[in-house]
Amino acid sequence: MTGEPRAAMTRRLRTIIIGAGMAGMLAGIKLRERGDTDFTIYEKGGSVGGTWRENTYPGLTCDVPAHSYTYSFALNPDWSAYFAPGAEIHAYFTSMAERYSLYEHLEFNAEVEHCAWRDGRWHVRLKDGREDVCDVLVAATGVLHHPRYPDIPGLESFAGPKFHSARWDHDVALDGKRVGVIGTGSTGVQIVSALADRVERLVQFQRSAQWIMPTVAQRYSPEEQSAFRADPTKIEELRNGPEALARRRRFTSAIIDVNSPQLAEIQAIVEKNLAESVPDAVLREKLRPDYRVACKRLVFSAHYYDAVQKPSVFVETGAIAAVEPDGVRMRDGTFHPVDVLVLATGFHVDRFVRPMKFYGEGGLDLDEYWMEGPRAYYAVTIPHFPNLVTLNGPTGPVGNFSLIEIAERQWNYVDQLVERLRRSEAASFAPTEDALVDYETRRTERAKGTVFASGCSSWYLDKNGVPQVWPWSWDYFLEVMAAPKIEDYALEPAA
Repeated sequence: MTGEPRAAMTRRLRTIIIGAGMAGMLAGIKLRERGDTDFTIYEKGGSVGGTWRENTYPGLTCDVPAHSYTYSFALNPDWSAYFAPGAEIHAYFTSMAERYSLYEHLEFNAEVEHCAWRDGRWHVRLKDGREDVCDVLVAATGVLHHPRYPDIPGLESFAGPKFHSARWDHDVALDGKRVGVIGTGSTGVQIVSALADRVERLVQFQRSAQWIMPTVAQRYSPEEQSAFRADPTKIEELRNGPEALARRRRFTSAIIDVNSPQLAEIQAIVEKNLAESVPDAVLREKLRPDYRVACKRLVFSAHYYDAVQKPSVFVETGAIAAVEPDGVRMRDGTFHPVDVLVLATGFHVDRFVRPMKFYGEGGLDLDEYWMEGPRAYYAVTIPHFPNLVTLNGPTGPVGNFSLIEIAERQWNYVDQLVERLRRSEAASFAPTEDALVDYETRRTERAKGTVFASGCSSWYLDKNGVPQVWPWSWDYFLEVMAAPKIEDYALEPAA
């Protein structure tokens, strides 16, 4: 012993990060920033970037403004457009891994399958049999990486190329072909917009219509990029200036209160967009949703309404009976011959860390603990699973916000808990069960008043129809992420 007071002692910690997407890389960068270099990032894929590595479909664009979808400490003056294309975003994250020396900590094609808390540490086993041990385990797995395939009779019988939008086959020629796109979310909208002028015929199979928020396909000129480079405050103005903050608070107010004037304002905007963009009454009614705006994730597009009015595009609103070898049969008997079938049918967003197995205190199985649905205290920590943190975990803020800013705020919160381990003020931390129950009780009751519960089917809803979302204001999120309430945590004393 050195004789130092315990609060001044520094404990060397080992950290394992699962996932090299935006949040996992953030954790690694922040650890290096404070001098913690004993960490490994295990990534199941072959490169960094997460969902931006997985998704490469035509028209892929982020629906958050590019300058907001950027690490706050690594602004990028070179974004080509207000909404950046996917390839640029992937390139940005690749450059971040290089700039912040993450490659020396990265293990690619390394899929974690088993994590168990034993003897005060996490014991991690990879699919290839390797094992590792750490003091802190960071689950930065995201949710948009387990493709959801539709349960349609005969799907396997299709004779032509078929693939999920997140598994795009770039070897398949599309020009001049007959293409079927199943799905109308942001992905389906972007794909249809990108392919309408390339194909002979495109059928979009629509189960439910989407409200489309009008945008301008703004590209940044070389002069604007030079101005951003010369004066970063111009970027900060776009990110956090008065107009940006007002827009964020306005949208938050809209989604957390279904009766708010802000939601009524957004409803008027999207209704006007539909009315003025689609003159054909029959098509316009096909494209008119039967639910409130933002009940599903709001779709932003400058081109979709133009695309679906092209002679090459047909919007099919009937129910699919079956897929046949050379096309799609509808329940009313209509048959659509297609050469290529694209499944823009989303992801299993409720899996979070699963199918990995996690065992907490006393061997508690996370799958059993989450039997009624994924739960985490303020979306970042879980009772009975000490020193485990989830970035963008269950019930975190969603709804067209920048997940980068959310993850940065969450890491600030997490780092304050980890600091207690570093300073030997605690051996482990985990929220109490009472704290989670209180959080979930308040959150669930409040979520029932959000627009997500206003009468639509969406991936925000749990099996009981309750939105698995953050139901409070953005300002409240900033408030609770500023510092943990230590009284809500069980802190195991350091030895």
